[in-house]
Amino acid sequence: MPLPLPLAVLVALPGTYLGAAAYFHLPHPELPAPLAALVYGIAIVAAAFVLSWAAEAAQVDVSAGLALAVLALLAVLPEYAVDFVFSLQAGLIYAANGECVPTPQGANPCALALANMTGANRVLVGIGWPLVVLVAMLAMARARRSGEETGPPGQVTMPRAMSAEVVYLGVATLYSLHLPLRTSLTLLDAAVLVSIFVAYAVRLAKAPAEEPDLMGTAAWVGGHERGRRRSIYIAMFVIAALVILASAEHFAENLVQTGAQLGVDQFLLVQWVAPLASESPELIVACLYAARLKASDSLGTLLSSKVNQWTLLVGTIPIVFALASFSLHGLPLDAQQRFELLLTAAQSLFAVSLLITLSLTVWGAVTLFVLFAVQFVGSLTLPPQIDRMVIIVLSILYVLLAVGQLVRKRHLLVRTTRDGLVTPFDELVEPERVSPKQ
Repeated sequence: MPLPLPLAVLVALPGTYLGAAAYFHLPHPELPAPLAALVYGIAIVAAAFVLSWAAEAAQVDVSAGLALAVLALLAVLPEYAVDFVFSLQAGLIYAANGECVPTPQGANPCALALANMTGANRVLVGIGWPLVVLVAMLAMARARRSGEETGPPGQVTMPRAMSAEVVYLGVATLYSLHLPLRTSLTLLDAAVLVSIFVAYAVRLAKAPAEEPDLMGTAAWVGGHERGRRRSIYIAMFVIAALVILASAEHFAENLVQTGAQLGVDQFLLVQWVAPLASESPELIVACLYAARLKASDSLGTLLSSKVNQWTLLVGTIPIVFALASFSLHGLPLDAQQRFELLLTAAQSLFAVSLLITLSLTVWGAVTLFVLFAVQFVGSLTLPPQIDRMVIIVLSILYVLLAVGQLVRKRHLLVRTTRDGLVTPFDELVEPERVSPKQ
């Protein structure tokens, strides 16, 4: 057995035990919030490595797209855990009071659930996607200096087989554009969004497996005979998922507590600090792929994560709220959350428009990051009314840029949509592919 695998499991044990002990009321040391966040964070990083090895090895038996989708679903478990906690709390308060009564800290519990979700989605696209391009460009530059062949300079390309991710994200985004006009997120929305995710998973399941290029621990796992190989990588998936579930919520909570000790507003902590913590596994996995010149898998992982979050995560929030509130009421949306949904949906539309070419250029990544940085700084520094004006301006800008990109690449829009929905996967294999510039 390669040393990195048991070492990763060993490093994850302290955070996993602390998290499990807190859940099951077992004896455990009470650590200061900053130290506890560090311990839980190390466990999550170790789990991310195990996830990446398992997903690579699984590509021996299933399609790369399906393996990346499973990886993305497991890597996004921290976000599900954190959001489910906020949704559960909101539902219980709604059941007790008939409305979302602010907590003693002054925060609206219903708003916190949506704040965490919208913040996570925007962090993923505004930081995660540009980060992948940056790491990929550095890895390509290093490879070129060593005389290795790399992909087209200045962009991360994806195979046509990943059209499904782009198209289903586009479908979910088009549906989400009307949510800012609503006063609640309902069970009907849940049914639609979960159905989109199911259709996406069914489409990926039809893709054939291909012989992957495995290295290190993944190669050791993939080299076993079929039955043993499957047992090993399934066990790795389960172990990593348990570590993440045991650590993620406490990681986010301790980060929030650390920020609160510094006097940071609770809403902003939930919207930005908690998502940065809960998104860390998938960002780490994506950077690992990019650093190993697997940039298409890297971007594909984050793209699958975005599909997961914009369909299954958003869809299950009103379900958790309804169960906790013992009602069929939808999760109430206040004015601020409708603005947040507007900006998140607009950013998602622009992101989809960039990927219609099945590539993300450096300029596209820079644009995503700069626009995200504007909204991030604005939310921290501007008064609420002015911040809402910034949100409206940025949303309009996102939509205009998206429309311009879709019109300019309309011939590729038709092809990518067809490939993503109906083209058989064996027809999507291209020996050589030159990605059009964005």
